[in-house]
Amino acid sequence: MFARRLWRGEGVDLVGFEAEAGSQPPLLLLHGVSRCRHTFAPLFPWLVPRLSLLAYDHRGHGDSQHAVGYRVVDYAADCISVVSRMQSRVILYGHSLGALVALATAAALPEKIAGLVLEDPPGPAFLATVDRSPYAALFTLYQTHAGSTLAVGELAARLAAAAIPAGSGTEPTTFGATRDLASIRFTAACLKSLDPATMDPLLAGAWLEGIDWPAVLRGVTCPALVLRADPARGGMLPDGDFLALRETLPDITAIDLTGIGHNAVGQQPDIVPKYVIPFLETLPVVWDHPTS
Repeated sequence: MFARRLWRGEGVDLVGFEAEAGSQPPLLLLHGVSRCRHTFAPLFPWLVPRLSLLAYDHRGHGDSQHAVGYRVVDYAADCISVVSRMQSRVILYGHSLGALVALATAAALPEKIAGLVLEDPPGPAFLATVDRSPYAALFTLYQTHAGSTLAVGELAARLAAAAIPAGSGTEPTTFGATRDLASIRFTAACLKSLDPATMDPLLAGAWLEGIDWPAVLRGVTCPALVLRADPARGGMLPDGDFLALRETLPDITAIDLTGIGHNAVGQQPDIVPKYVIPFLETLPVVWDHPTS
């Protein structure tokens, strides 16, 4: 069903997949930091019948080429390069880092983007204090094991046993106590091909350098679905940043996912048929497309 595909980003080669056949509207999937294109596999049963799926590994991730720049503006430049070469309008689905890249791409190429699905985009207020949050220890853990030569199972065991701080006012815990063993194994597989340098600008609070974020939001013209994870469960979109999205994006459907953490679809995949599919079906590029 899917064929391996090589795209050219902004000075880097990006490896991904593309649906082999069909004329369905294209949906480009953009993963989060430290992950890879395979993170979207749980979505396929709902999305494949209606859309032509594409995805690539971000620079420094998965099978894609390592690079010098790992700020959001660098990842966005790759996506803009890829989308600008597409023949038709495209829908972007981004999780975390991928959601920021999707927004920046939509602002840069408004005529090319038919719609956005933004799964818990990290807000500027969150990113400004990430070094003082429990995520700092998590991203440091990822950086420590990025590029590991250990077997996936052995690396997964080390990750599961690693100590990390919990939220404010709670006791420290282990990585293994925060997620299931299958997702830890997947994390380990992704980390083995991750460039450790991807974490540097994130931990230094420099991820959004080079981006005028209010101008990006003002530049988005297409419909957008925002799935906001619960800040109390590790969501990365604080109230003020969520409000800015709701007040600035011209056509926004904003959903609060109470009780669900940052990896929303991974934790509760029925979000896809409940929220994502109905939203996608309202986009003209999907609505007006023949189903057979």
